[in-house]
Amino acid sequence: MLEIIFVLGFFVVLMMTGVSLLGILAAMLVATALMFVGGLLAMMLKLLPWLLLAVAVVWVIRMVKTPKISRAERVLRRNNRYRY
Repeated sequence: MLEIIFVLGFFVVLMMTGVSLLGILAAMLVATALMFVGGLLAMMLKLLPWLLLAVAVVWVIRMVKTPKISRAERVLRRNNRYRY
């Protein structure tokens, strides 16, 4: 609700200062774009720790679940991969 009041107040103040309707619409579009980009940046920074935590958890799970194989078995698997 406060956002709507702010936008209406912004509109009225620009009208009272003598800015044309086209100028007001341009200012509203620019303000909307800047607020959108700022909101996306804030959301990204807010979610960054959770993203890093998810990457760390996946890395730990992969490290725990990967089978431990010897060097000879790795070479054998690599050589057999290209045979049809």
